[in-house]
Amino acid sequence: MIIRSRRRSDVASSEITPEDVYVNRRSFIRRAAAGAAVAGFLPTALSACETSEAGAAASEGPKTGAAVGNGVPAPRDQEVPARFRGMESELGEELNSWEEITTYNNFYEFGTAKSDPSRNSGRFRPRPWTVAIEGHVNKPGNYALEDFLAPHTMEDRVYRMRCVEAWSMVVPWYGFPLKDLVARVEPTSAAKFLEMTTVVRPEEMPGQRTNVLEWPYIEGLRMDEAMNPLALLATGVYGTDLPNQNGAPLRLITPWKYGFKGVKSIVKIRFVEEMPRNTWWMTNPREYGFYANVNPEVDHPRWSQGRERRIGELRRRETLMFNGYEEEVGQMYAGMDLKRWI
Repeated sequence: MIIRSRRRSDVASSEITPEDVYVNRRSFIRRAAAGAAVAGFLPTALSACETSEAGAAASEGPKTGAAVGNGVPAPRDQEVPARFRGMESELGEELNSWEEITTYNNFYEFGTAKSDPSRNSGRFRPRPWTVAIEGHVNKPGNYALEDFLAPHTMEDRVYRMRCVEAWSMVVPWYGFPLKDLVARVEPTSAAKFLEMTTVVRPEEMPGQRTNVLEWPYIEGLRMDEAMNPLALLATGVYGTDLPNQNGAPLRLITPWKYGFKGVKSIVKIRFVEEMPRNTWWMTNPREYGFYANVNPEVDHPRWSQGRERRIGELRRRETLMFNGYEEEVGQMYAGMDLKRWI
């Protein structure tokens, strides 16, 4: 059964096309824009952003095709899976291609260049995998990934992704609502925040052999943010399992926030009383805060946030408040000074 949402902020339908048409029509533009993006977004200092994006549809599990890259199957013949084409009547921004989504990434565990994660993640092994649930919950434990996922209904969700570096994508994810996990593990009244941690495997993740960041990578959400229906724990992209470079086997998606909130390769979720000290906030508190909500009215010290470059396009577009999801999330921040609480 297909379940579709009809929010005003959903990505609009006119732009989702079969990828073979999309690739032919935009191949030149993508090549030009990719070059411009590489030239235009190389930071003078370290920057935070991670590839992550609303219409939602429950569907069958990921499809598989010819193996590529680190062995994760890519969509067959560069086609958008049929279930995404079926969402065309409701969504309206073109999906970025598999190639763009899987080769233009920030995942510093594999290196600091955009191409490093796809080049350097082949040795990473996302199976077997265990996720620890800790802290103020009635059902803590160490869960094998299969048991962790089994109780949940998986969904396809197409979300906008906005990087703090002022580039963006539209990505078709596969996963389940984070709120369902929260309900399942039964947090106590003492739990005010979630703290999520990435795996540490320097033998497989060459970036962790450097001190570019303090490892492990840590991110967090306020409890009401974790309970928002848009927050997703993703296990797939473009109709197939997450590639290593996109955060296999489990990552967080919060589409109203800048991409660096999307912690990848999650091994631990702690329910805590105090606001977690997330990695980028600790690394550079002048430039990064805990909330990281997309706000075109508050510039990053190195990038204007009023406009963005969609990967695959030459012209910049205006950035929307909360990345276009204000209707769904704005009430959580009512009364907060959004210029202070970045």
